[in-house]
Amino acid sequence: MTVGRPTTAMVLSAGYGSRMRPLTDTRPKPLVPVGGKPLIDHALDRLAAAGVEKAVVNVHYLADQIEAHCARRGGAPAIVISDERERLLDTGGGAKAALRHLGSGPFLVHNTDSIWLEGPTHNIGRLIEAYDPAHMDVVLLLASIATSIGFDGPGDFGMDPLGRLTRRGERRMAPFAYAGVAILSPGLFADTPDGPFSLNLLFDRAETAGRLYGVRLDGTWLHVGDPRAHAAAEARMKTVG
Repeated sequence: MTVGRPTTAMVLSAGYGSRMRPLTDTRPKPLVPVGGKPLIDHALDRLAAAGVEKAVVNVHYLADQIEAHCARRGGAPAIVISDERERLLDTGGGAKAALRHLGSGPFLVHNTDSIWLEGPTHNIGRLIEAYDPAHMDVVLLLASIATSIGFDGPGDFGMDPLGRLTRRGERRMAPFAYAGVAILSPGLFADTPDGPFSLNLLFDRAETAGRLYGVRLDGTWLHVGDPRAHAAAEARMKTVG
C-alpha cells in the first residue's frame, strides 16, 4: 500500500569509518569504491531509480571530500549537505538535524555501507510499496544472514508472516539483519533527545508498539563494514560483470 510515497532521503555519511581502516585513512568511507563506484553513489543511484528527488547527505569526517564529490555528481537526486563538522550526531541525531530539508512526509534513510545485488524487483521500490502508516511507524529492509556477504553477526530481527519484527534476544540468533535502509515519519522524532542518538531508539519504540515492520531483501546483500568485507564485496561484484 503506497501512502505518502517518499520523495526525500537521508544518506548517512558522517561517520569515521574506523573499522574500514586503512581504506579510510585518507578518504571517508562513503567514497571507498566497490565495483568501480563509490559507496555513496550506489546509494544515491538506487534512490534516484526509486523516484527520490532530494537526498540529504550529512558530513563530518573528511567532509570536504564528500561535499566536492556530491557537487560533481549532477543529475538526480538533488543533494543537500547537512553539516556536522562541529558535532557528530549519530544516526538518529543526524536525521533529526536534517528534518527541515526532508519535508513533512515519510522519508527514506540509507546507510552508505549497505549495497546489494538486486533480484528480479527493485528493493527500495518494494520497501516503499510495503509502507503503510496506518499500521507501521517504521519499515526496514532486511537481509537473510544466511545468504549475505560481509556480515558475520548473530542477526538483528525475527519476522512474523505479516512482516512484524521482533528484536533478537540476548545470546540468541536471528535470521535477518538490518540492511541499512528504512522508511520513517518525521513525527517519530517529536520527543527524541537533542544531540546524538541512534535510530535504534525509534526502532525499539516502534517494536514496543507493535508497529515495527520489515521487508526481506530480494537479492544478495553486501555489507561493506571492514577491509575483509570490502574484498568479499569486490570479488562478488566481479562475478556479475
